[in-house]
Amino acid sequence: NHTTYRESHFHVHSLCCLKLLHKMNFFCRLTFAGNSLLKKRTFASKISALSLNSKKRRGQKITMVTAYDYPSAVHVARAGLDIVLVGDSAGMVEMGYETTQPVTMDQMLHHCQNVKRGLESAGESSPMLIGDMPLGSYEYDNTDIALKNAYRFVKEASVDAVKIEGGSTERANCVNKIVNGGVAVMGHIGLTPQAISVIGG
Repeated sequence: NHTTYRESHFHVHSLCCLKLLHKMNFFCRLTFAGNSLLKKRTFASKISALSLNSKKRRGQKITMVTAYDYPSAVHVARAGLDIVLVGDSAGMVEMGYETTQPVTMDQMLHHCQNVKRGLESAGESSPMLIGDMPLGSYEYDNTDIALKNAYRFVKEASVDAVKIEGGSTERANCVNKIVNGGVAVMGHIGLTPQAISVIGG
């Protein structure tokens, strides 16, 4: 009986050791993975306006794609593209609107937040994330409103830049206000869907 007890005790002890080793192995792999992600998510691996200008000077192509949700953003990050735009076209693609005009700030922030999480989870070099400012968020004579909404994109959705439509003098003043406030801006000229009521279908 004493021998049986010792064997049983040894068996239990061995199982405990195996479980402990398994947990330590898992912890080591988890730590290694975490450190790998931290190493990859450095400023040097982040696409920025400076790195895009550098590519342009060297004559290299700049890649960009639109994404509206978490899974799409994961695939985009793994593909190694330079820029991800969360466009207000989400209103038609994701929400079923006929135009982009009904899209709100809160809806755009929601989609930008989802895309940001997808880009971060991929663990690759991080593309530049651009949030599309919807109709009614920047067109006012009081450019402080545009700056305030641009700050919301940066603070609440962690975007790297915002995009606004139009090439008028008023838009230039708006861009100047936002850039001077510390937020990068991507211009959108040519076909401007937010102005569909003016330009027609």
